[in-house]
Amino acid sequence: MPLIKPFRALRPKPGLAAQVVAPPYDVVSFAEARALAQGKPYSFLHVSRPEIDLDPSLDPYAAAVYKQGNQTLQAWVAKGLLLQDSEAGYYLYQMQEGDHRQTGVVAAASVAAYDANNIVKHELTRNDKEQDRVRMIDGMNAQASPVLLACPPHAPLAALMAQETSRQPDEEVVGERGVIHRLWKLNAASTQTMDALFNGPQAFTQKLYIADGHHRSAAASRVCAQRLQTQPQAPQDAAFRYFLSVIYLADEMKILDYNRVVADLHGLSKEDLLKALNKDFLVRATSVPHRPTQAGEMGMFLGGTWYALTIKPDRVPQDPTESLDVSLLMSFVLRPWLGIENPRTDKRIDFVGGIRGLKELEAKVKSGDWAVAFALYPTSMSQIMQVADAGQIMPPKSTWFEPKLVDGLVTHLL
Repeated sequence: MPLIKPFRALRPKPGLAAQVVAPPYDVVSFAEARALAQGKPYSFLHVSRPEIDLDPSLDPYAAAVYKQGNQTLQAWVAKGLLLQDSEAGYYLYQMQEGDHRQTGVVAAASVAAYDANNIVKHELTRNDKEQDRVRMIDGMNAQASPVLLACPPHAPLAALMAQETSRQPDEEVVGERGVIHRLWKLNAASTQTMDALFNGPQAFTQKLYIADGHHRSAAASRVCAQRLQTQPQAPQDAAFRYFLSVIYLADEMKILDYNRVVADLHGLSKEDLLKALNKDFLVRATSVPHRPTQAGEMGMFLGGTWYALTIKPDRVPQDPTESLDVSLLMSFVLRPWLGIENPRTDKRIDFVGGIRGLKELEAKVKSGDWAVAFALYPTSMSQIMQVADAGQIMPPKSTWFEPKLVDGLVTHLL
């Protein structure tokens, strides 16, 4: 089965992209989405977060919300604000933030490959969030938020992308925090070359790895299954058999730390906790906020002081999941000393993306709402791939990918 295929993207008409593109639907709250879309009639948030145009008291999962999103999308298409390309092709999507630059392939990824675990997942999904995406995709008959995928490093693919991105992009917009988003459509010859790299007899990989977008890909699989019940003879290249994705080389992707704060010390004093941690860690106080510089090292802010915690080497398991820093924190600190058994459901723990910085951890503890904060070393893409290949599941809130793909630059119609 093919991993990916070219498709005819729905894109903003020339000159409109800067007014359309918006942050991903799932990284902004209702209030943030409403504020960001204020005075921006063509912000894609009107499609991806349609509840912002309805009564704030309305249930965000009400049928009227999905109907509103579909009506807005269809109205924009009817007005010519969004245009579908006449020929199928692959696209390149480059994000640049400061000195960091990564270029990926925009493609329709195969649901069959996902179902066969050739597009590999590493996270559990929640049924309510899955069902939300099912209703949105099915209601709009489109996938408007791409799944972030990773592939192994491959020199010929990198060379092809470098060659194609040497010309002026078809679109270039500046998004949140000054991130530059660029898009190129590949011509027929380059599309054929790209297809051979991923799908031909000499394809360089048999697997792709979900980095971000587990609910979107799971929802695409469910929509496909539903439609096959009524269209069992649908051709193998039917659009609903695929989902919108952007595939980046694993060694180009940037993952930030995903940190933790805990509300109390579970009956321990500061001194009790420090003494307990000495069993499994080398503990030292630092005069400045401690950002870990390697795996197995953590920062802790407790009682107004930063500490560096370094796990003792003989405590690190060989298992790919249990050896992750988030797992080490859970196994040697959160569970035994702070009484956190299930970080998915325990209200005494919260998660702080590394984009907010160590000062945010300090501020939370100094506010009195949280007793202790932990700064972690970022999980690597190679660790994620090892966990996925082992058929295991990453702990919750293990990865924070930056920069984020925008919604509205490309849409996949079903």
